[in-house]
Amino acid sequence: MQVKGCVALVTGANRGIGEQFVKALRAAGAKRIYAGARDPASLRVEAADRDAIVPIGIDVTRPADVAAAAARCRDVTLLVNNAGVNFNTPLVGIAALDNARTEIETNYFGTLAMCRAFAPVLKANGGGTIVNMLSILARVNLPLMGSLCASKAAALSMTQGVRAELKAQGTKVIGVMPGAVETRMTEMLPPPKMSPADVAKAALEAVEQGIEDVYPGDMAQGVAAGLAQDPKAVEMQFSAYLPG
Repeated sequence: MQVKGCVALVTGANRGIGEQFVKALRAAGAKRIYAGARDPASLRVEAADRDAIVPIGIDVTRPADVAAAAARCRDVTLLVNNAGVNFNTPLVGIAALDNARTEIETNYFGTLAMCRAFAPVLKANGGGTIVNMLSILARVNLPLMGSLCASKAAALSMTQGVRAELKAQGTKVIGVMPGAVETRMTEMLPPPKMSPADVAKAALEAVEQGIEDVYPGDMAQGVAAGLAQDPKAVEMQFSAYLPG
C-alpha cells in the first residue's frame, strides 16, 4: 500500500519511535494520523499539523479504550502497534512477577487487542496494513531484560498467526524487529543504537514494499543472519549478558 493518502493510527505516539512514526507519516503525505497515547495531553501537535494529526487517548491494556478507538477511527487503513513497555528486568533474578505480567499485558495482549479490534475496520477499508513494533529480541533472549524478550517473542508468534488469519481479507501484517534503539527503554544499553527516526522510516518503506519481516539496522540484520546460520551460537553469545 501507499503511505501517501493513508489514514493511520499510531499507539504510543507521544515519544520515541511512536513520535517519529507520526512525523514520518506526516512527511510522507498521510491523509490523517490518529496519534494515540494514554495521556493525550502528552502529545505535541504543531498548529500547522492540527488538521492532519488527531490526538486520542488510548491505553492498549484497557478494553474500553481499544473499543472506543476502533469505533471512533473507522477510516483507518494503516494500524501501527507501537505502544510497549520494558522494565529491563530478568526472569528469575527479581522478587515479583509484576513486571513480567505488565510487559505481557502491554506488548502481547495489548497489541493483540488492537489487531482484533481493527481487523474489521481494515477489512471495510479495503484490507490495509498492520505494523507491529517488535524487536530482534523477539528471536533471541537477552537475560538482562529476559521478561521483555519473552513478551516480544509472544508478540512475534502472534504477528505470524494474525498475518495468516487476515490474509484472506487483504490485510498485510508486518513485524518490525530492530536492534537497540535510542529510546528511554534502552538507556542502560551501550551504543551503537539506531535513531527512532530511522526505525520509523524503515517500517514505512516496508509498508510500501510489502515486506513482512523487517530488520532495521546493522545489529538486527547481523543477529538475524547469525540466527539463520547458527541459532545456538547466537543464544550463547546473548546469554553472557546477565543481570548484575
